[in-house]
Amino acid sequence: MRTFALLACMAALAGCSTVRGWFGKDDAAAKPNEPAELADFTPTANVARLWAQGVGKGEGRTGARQGPAIADNRVYAAAIEGGVHALDLTTGATVWRYESERRLAGGPGAGDGLVVVGGLDGEVIALDAATGAEKWQAKVPNEVIAAPAIGGGLVFVRSNDGRVTAFDAASGERRWFWNRDVPLLSVRGNDAPLIGPGFVFVGNDDGTVAALSATDGRPLWEQTVGQAEGRSELERMADVDGTPVLDGTVLFATSYKGQTLAIDGPTGRPLWAAQQGGAGRAGVAADRIVVTDRNGNVYALDKNGGSTLWMQPGLARRGLTGVAIHGDYAVVGDAEGYLHWLRLDSGEFAARVRVGRDPIRATPAVVGDVLVAQTVDGKVAAYRLQ
Repeated sequence: MRTFALLACMAALAGCSTVRGWFGKDDAAAKPNEPAELADFTPTANVARLWAQGVGKGEGRTGARQGPAIADNRVYAAAIEGGVHALDLTTGATVWRYESERRLAGGPGAGDGLVVVGGLDGEVIALDAATGAEKWQAKVPNEVIAAPAIGGGLVFVRSNDGRVTAFDAASGERRWFWNRDVPLLSVRGNDAPLIGPGFVFVGNDDGTVAALSATDGRPLWEQTVGQAEGRSELERMADVDGTPVLDGTVLFATSYKGQTLAIDGPTGRPLWAAQQGGAGRAGVAADRIVVTDRNGNVYALDKNGGSTLWMQPGLARRGLTGVAIHGDYAVVGDAEGYLHWLRLDSGEFAARVRVGRDPIRATPAVVGDVLVAQTVDGKVAAYRLQ
């Protein structure tokens, strides 16, 4: 069945262009499937580059969507070939480097004095955030292409077979694991688990979000964000690949099926649903959330009811990342290495910069007025909103 689904995908060029469009430009595609040309506009936001740094050979075509983590005024970044780097947030200067020959595609995740990365062979490596010294190693049964989450004395690792494993943050000892079956066909890549008060929230490849007990991994509730409906595996793809976002007690999750759901975090009760969204991470602002869909449209949805406030179609088929909120702007990266700042109030373009000529797959990271993005060839750059 897996082989049939993949062959059907290859044969159905129109259908597959949707999947490929999520990851970026396909040189063999017909002109209608090419990324939209970027329109000129008058910038209304002043974005200045602070620094740019290479961290090794990046993820290439692995589909890992590898991005930086920011903690304690440092940027932590990893590469398939290049180990892990700690960079000063303001200057980009190297603070330390952990050299490794392992193919480190998952993460890094940072917090509680640790930096944790995962590998394509199932390795999990925890480093001291201050020095880069290795603290422990562990193993999971499948490749890790999502950033680990760290909190409450535990490290939560999502592997590509749908398993979430919790490790003791001090020793690396496994505390518990939870399994979720993965559909035959899904969007390549997944995102980090989300830690809430007593909870771990996980977006799944079958279009659901699960809430687990952080203490023992016991399932507490499950909610469907995107219905896995259709006659073929391709049509049933409903991945929730972006990390859900918790705002107070409300959880926001969005699905490849084009649906976004607001959920009461403690109970799992749906609050509202919208027919716009995609597999990437949502950005949450004061009164609205911003999502991208698989066709490259960007939507702002009212946080309280899910109604559409605006839609920006100017980035169609550009393989957009999830959304970061940077001041009064929503920011997305694309498959040609550009970052786009859109006004939160109207969706109009406010600024644009090019990090490099290679795609940006991961949602940019933001702390204060600084945004950091990483391309698939391992280039990391930081920008300040003036």
